[in-house]
Amino acid sequence: NHPVNSKTFNLFRLNAGEVVVGDGGMVLQLERRGYVKAGHWTPEAAVQHPEAVRQLHREFLRAGADVLQTFTFYCSEDKLELSGNVTDITGTQINEAACDLAREVADEGSALVAGCVSQTPCYLENHNEAEVKSLFKKQMDEFLKKDIDFFIAEFFRYAEEAAWAVEVLKTSGKTVGATMCISPHGDMSGLPPGDCAVRLVKAGADIVGVNCHLDPTACIQTVKLMREGLERAGLKAHLMIQPLGCHTPECNLTGYISLPEYPFALECRSLTRWDVHKYAREAYEAGIRYIGGCCGFEAYHIRAISEELRAERGFLPPASEKHGLWGAALEMHTKPWVRARARREYWENLLPASGRPRCPSMAKPSQRDLFGAEETCTERRGKPTTKHRMINEPEESRFDFVYI
Repeated sequence: NHPVNSKTFNLFRLNAGEVVVGDGGMVLQLERRGYVKAGHWTPEAAVQHPEAVRQLHREFLRAGADVLQTFTFYCSEDKLELSGNVTDITGTQINEAACDLAREVADEGSALVAGCVSQTPCYLENHNEAEVKSLFKKQMDEFLKKDIDFFIAEFFRYAEEAAWAVEVLKTSGKTVGATMCISPHGDMSGLPPGDCAVRLVKAGADIVGVNCHLDPTACIQTVKLMREGLERAGLKAHLMIQPLGCHTPECNLTGYISLPEYPFALECRSLTRWDVHKYAREAYEAGIRYIGGCCGFEAYHIRAISEELRAERGFLPPASEKHGLWGAALEMHTKPWVRARARREYWENLLPASGRPRCPSMAKPSQRDLFGAEETCTERRGKPTTKHRMINEPEESRFDFVYI
């Protein structure tokens, strides 16, 4: 049986030290499948193409996800207006459809539904607390009508805005998780990860951590710093991690959006399922118990988390019925050199080749990070960037340190 508390999310499982497996990334996958428009990445597909969203939820459930997040990333009213992607669909319609889709699929198993809010353009424009909180409250009220199980405030670059989101969501009386898209350097205002975690917990977060922007290695490092900050402050919270599904060894301040491959050539950086086995084990050993993925994490990545932690969870997911652990299915292959790969040692020690002999292993470091300053992080409204401006704008990457 799938050991998840149905319909309600209390903290019993996390309090007991049990593992909760999150789902994977929705936005990047749906863009690749032709249902999301890159740029503003808004989630109108929940209304326009519900079958696509439903199928992706179902793949994550089958791979072992205990939680399905509503496809409501960037669904605040100000973001939808700014994007220009939708003129005849409201945020309310998207939120309601997304909740219905997640619940429909979650009930096919025993998964929980997390209502998700994310950063707003409004915060960068005016830092008006009342206005920003009103956007979060609107989404929260719409989620509550659909009786979601708990909330996640995700993809925040500033601890202040994330804390405002938590304060609003906590008024629901439900469990609240909060994840930030930050590096080990901290948030975009320079607040260290430990202090970010303290601020989130003081705002009411039950679960804190990171999501997106950087790879598992960087994200685990950041969550460890968050844990240390909480310990110094004498505070407790459960830890959560949902990293980027791509290798980002540059470990730059602004994450993968500053890489030259973003967003249309990231495939060469993708994690293998074996990378995810290693990530899941390292996250678990770091004391993190809510383990999932974000952009770039596909269903087979979530299955890898489930398989790596099968002893701790006590079961394998349905998707493992079609997958031999550590390549065991290759034992029946007709070619002897392929049969020889049906062992853990082979896949754990493999150094995958890219097949691109002229490509560097990492992006070239630069001395400036134009998008590291707050004034350059505001989102563009109206007309797209002109060809002249694109040609004359410098590359927007900065790499603060590299881990090997």
